[in-house]
Amino acid sequence: MKRLFSLFVALNFCLHVVAQPTVGSLRVNRMSEPQGVADSRPMMSWIVESTERGVSQSAYEIEVYDGQRKVWDTGKVLSDCSTGVEYAGEALRSGTRYAWQVRVWDNKGKVSKWSARAGWLSGMLTENEWRAKWIEPMQQSAESPMLRREFSLSKPIASAVAYITAHGMYEAEINGRKVGNAHYAPGWTTYHSRLQYQAYDVTDMLVRGKNAVGIVLGRGWYHSVLGWAADSGRTTYQIKNMGALAQIVVTYKDGSQEVIATDSEWRSATGEILMSTIYDGETIDARRAQKGWSVAGFDDGAWQKVRVADYSLSDLVPTESEPVVTHKILKPVAVITTPKGEKVLDFGQNLVGREIFTYKGRAGQKITISHAEVLDENGNFYTVNLRSAKAQSNYICSGEQDRFEAKFTFYGFRYLKVEGIDGELNPDNFQAAVIFSDIAENGNFSSSNEKVNQLQSNIQWGLSGNFLDVPTDCPQRDERLGWTGDAQVFFRTATFNRDVQNFFRKWLKDLALDQTEDGRVTDIVPNLNGLVGAGRVGWADAATIIPWQHYMAYGDKSILEQQWESMKAWVDYVISQSPDYLWNTGWHYGDWLFYSVNNDNAGNSAVTYTPLVQQCFFANSATIMSKAAEVLGKDKDAAYYAEVARKAKEAFCENYLTPAGMLVSSTQTAYVLALNFDMLPENMRAKAAAHLAANVEKYGHITTGFL
Repeated sequence: MKRLFSLFVALNFCLHVVAQPTVGSLRVNRMSEPQGVADSRPMMSWIVESTERGVSQSAYEIEVYDGQRKVWDTGKVLSDCSTGVEYAGEALRSGTRYAWQVRVWDNKGKVSKWSARAGWLSGMLTENEWRAKWIEPMQQSAESPMLRREFSLSKPIASAVAYITAHGMYEAEINGRKVGNAHYAPGWTTYHSRLQYQAYDVTDMLVRGKNAVGIVLGRGWYHSVLGWAADSGRTTYQIKNMGALAQIVVTYKDGSQEVIATDSEWRSATGEILMSTIYDGETIDARRAQKGWSVAGFDDGAWQKVRVADYSLSDLVPTESEPVVTHKILKPVAVITTPKGEKVLDFGQNLVGREIFTYKGRAGQKITISHAEVLDENGNFYTVNLRSAKAQSNYICSGEQDRFEAKFTFYGFRYLKVEGIDGELNPDNFQAAVIFSDIAENGNFSSSNEKVNQLQSNIQWGLSGNFLDVPTDCPQRDERLGWTGDAQVFFRTATFNRDVQNFFRKWLKDLALDQTEDGRVTDIVPNLNGLVGAGRVGWADAATIIPWQHYMAYGDKSILEQQWESMKAWVDYVISQSPDYLWNTGWHYGDWLFYSVNNDNAGNSAVTYTPLVQQCFFANSATIMSKAAEVLGKDKDAAYYAEVARKAKEAFCENYLTPAGMLVSSTQTAYVLALNFDMLPENMRAKAAAHLAANVEKYGHITTGFL
């Protein structure tokens, strides 16, 4: 009996331990271990898990530490909230690494163990912390400039944080090692209004004594020609020169600090990158590599002084989204000789990134690598769809074993055409780096139908290929722009597949900054002056649809607070253009890429009357405004926009709906929008659905376009 009782107690203890909730996936400002958090009250989130069903959080406790010193202890807080808990401890210090942990109580009274500690590196938390000056090479050319400086640190180092940005793109090195793992920093924003800087913990990269820091620059989005062929030569942004701004804040163990910043003491030269642009690619001459250039003791006697530029620092903002990184490396699956005799490598998958090429050639030997997504109907290399973009890597060999990889451009490709190598290609010399923003996968789908599975695979590859710092329409030709229509139709799919909270929070800020004074939203974000227009139905509605769907997906109403004025400005503009609540003015893309038939005498093309489309999106955006206002406690606005939406729907029915439930455009798009945006009286919905079903049966396929 005693043994049975002991066994019973042990089993109960085990069950109790197993049933304890656990806490993981700690995030600060929606990111894991973020660097450079320039927020005095960052937001903390976590996930509670349990082996039991029906378990929820009833309370939490958070502890935050600066080293060994506790700077915040919430005590036990009765709350089921596990997202967006705002820090409210001691004032945070700039450039400091903080650690935190959390434990929770569940709805059955069980308490978890403390979570594993997570952390964040704070950025610049107060104004006027910049000591650096903008520096530029004395001479600007197509070549990528290199900037360097040596410095000495006299005392034991406790910590060090580097803050860096550029007009163009940059990669930085300290003592021969790359700073961070990001590509294409500082990212693409609406440079007229704001420029991101990055913060890095570089404590482990510095030594007591002599050190060196180096920065290499590329033209990037800031200085590349952007836009299609008719707009070649376009100058997009106001600052014409590549330049850098950087400072390293070193904290010694005795508490004192030293700042190493860009100033007139830096030196500049050019090296192996002879040319680099977004569309045309990159040319690298390995013979001109400046080996050891970011290491102390390098002879920079032939390097030039830099020019200090007096640019304002008021447009600088900390990075709030994930960096662009390499996610995986692919190898070729086949080597092809085309009917034309072209030497081609097949990577088996359309991807976005760049090749890595290792080769020992003759000194001065030039190897050209071209990029393509498909082969033509005869099996030859096909680049017509790239339009004016050259999309080529040109590599010039040093005579030694060279490893080539572009720094400041990216390509969309499956196939590589290689020119300049005698004999057969060795696939072992080639790899492909798959590169996109560091957004975590959080959803997947599979079924028993391989075609459906292939569709899901295509969706995921399409996302990764077009989520490279901004949501783009395509990654390969002379475009690669942040079309608002593309972003809004894909957003909800993106949230299923990956964690895009910060990615879109950053992009939506640029959308608001690019918005015109009268409230119109530009067709692309970041906007290129004069390239495209603004205020197009379905494109401009990204201003309302994405913030609302963001809130619905992630439950964080701060996105509505952030975007409220932008959302309101767009809908108020549409109201101003809609006498009697009927919006039928302006030029629009309409249902872009609808089913179209050449020489269409029978009228089979699925053309939807554009004002009908406008009215649906008008009512939908007004409805979103009413719902968002309700979430934010703006009761008067909620009532006002609800009434606007009601009147817009009435105007739709009066103008575009027949008593028999037919729409003036009897297209799938018309019926889908009318049903999805709840434009119809309840007694008409079944009739409209029947017309939609009949239309699909008539064609035997979907005829809708973007919208």
